[in-house]
Amino acid sequence: MSLALFAIGFNLALAATHELGFSRSVTQGLVEHFSARFGPGSKRRIGDWQAFVRSVPAEQRAGSDLEQVKLVRTFAAEQRQRSGSDVELLSSVNAFFNDVSYVSDQTQWGMADYWASPAELLASNGADCEDFSIAKYFALKELGVPIERLRITYVKAVRLNQAHMVLAYYPAPEAEPLILDNLENWVRPASERTDLVPVYSFNDEDVLLARPGRPDARAGSSSQIRLWRGLLDKLEKELQY
Repeated sequence: MSLALFAIGFNLALAATHELGFSRSVTQGLVEHFSARFGPGSKRRIGDWQAFVRSVPAEQRAGSDLEQVKLVRTFAAEQRQRSGSDVELLSSVNAFFNDVSYVSDQTQWGMADYWASPAELLASNGADCEDFSIAKYFALKELGVPIERLRITYVKAVRLNQAHMVLAYYPAPEAEPLILDNLENWVRPASERTDLVPVYSFNDEDVLLARPGRPDARAGSSSQIRLWRGLLDKLEKELQY
């Protein structure tokens, strides 16, 4: 994954994200398009995604226990005991997408860095860390989680000694985030993921640069990230099928 954050000399207004990337926004034409491209199994996988989002109980969606989560040192024990809560919602979304096979961009798309849409991920049945993080981000948005609680986060994976991407969920602005990672189904607080060193994060609104020991620094709009901008353009086009 490239370390480059910004497209030089390019600054777009933030694209409208009206249900872009949501399972319910997938058109029948897009399903047929992906079926022809990736095989008939893509219909089932997209259908499973839509059914999964619909199946999440109302009490697990944003506005219930998700709003009240508190991180404490006994978090790991609580995670095993709690049900119908924020952790269950995050874990179910994390595990659903982690069931897709990991495939590198070079193998999957024939290029070094490619950000797939959630529908592409399910249709092709392959993804790398960026694709997993993006799909989880849009799924949680669709389930009502405010974007200010979600940040797609570029990290260095220390044990793998390589760039990596995860999704961070913040129960409150200054709270320790919970990490959704394709490397494991268990959602854990960032303090338990010492193998990950944050570099920068973004959501629909902005980019923040990580500064160890200090508050993250705002570094502009996420529309400055070339691959994110390209992904939003692709999502707009998917609505036209």
